[in-house]
Amino acid sequence: MSTDILTQDQPLLLASGSPRRKEILGGLGIPLFVLPSDVPEVRQAEETVEGFLARVVEDKLRASRQAVGPRSFGAALAADTIVLVDNEVLGKPLDIQDAERLLEKICGRTHQVKTHYAIVTSDGRRAGRCVTTDVTLRAASQAEREGYARTGEGLDKAGAYAAQGLGAFLIREVRGSYTNVVGLPACEVIEDLVGLGLLPRFPMANEPRLPSF
Repeated sequence: MSTDILTQDQPLLLASGSPRRKEILGGLGIPLFVLPSDVPEVRQAEETVEGFLARVVEDKLRASRQAVGPRSFGAALAADTIVLVDNEVLGKPLDIQDAERLLEKICGRTHQVKTHYAIVTSDGRRAGRCVTTDVTLRAASQAEREGYARTGEGLDKAGAYAAQGLGAFLIREVRGSYTNVVGLPACEVIEDLVGLGLLPRFPMANEPRLPSF
């Protein structure tokens, strides 16, 4: 087994600019170094949803690992989250009007939130998976949808809503991982970090949580 362990000197490289993923991992006490990657997230015509997610994650990992230079990392993690309804991938809205359109499409029904993530250790060992959560939104009125869209909260989020924010007023039911809806399935990620030997003890009882930077 590799001797790599996540520490302040050898943190987890997070290949994502998502503040939600940083907050989830930081809240778990994982030492982080955040380096977003500028990778296009466009599904090609022949790609399955799972294939699209896996390709984007691999592209993010490759770009970030190439950009870090000589700095030492215990492992790198990249992820991509989408909202799926009727086999259509709903991305981030272009503007307020587009947010209203997306909300009209998903309110009053159940959609899927899929996150694919991958972890690669410094010696090349890997773990990862695709986690799916079913989310049911209530049938909000047009005034509610328009009012929420105008807050701007959902403009940088797939599906145009934030489960952890004001958008929670729309959520009727969540079946599966809640943190997956926010941006990263915490339970599964910890299982894989432990399985790779990157976290020899978790949680670290009676010890201060490691800061993120």
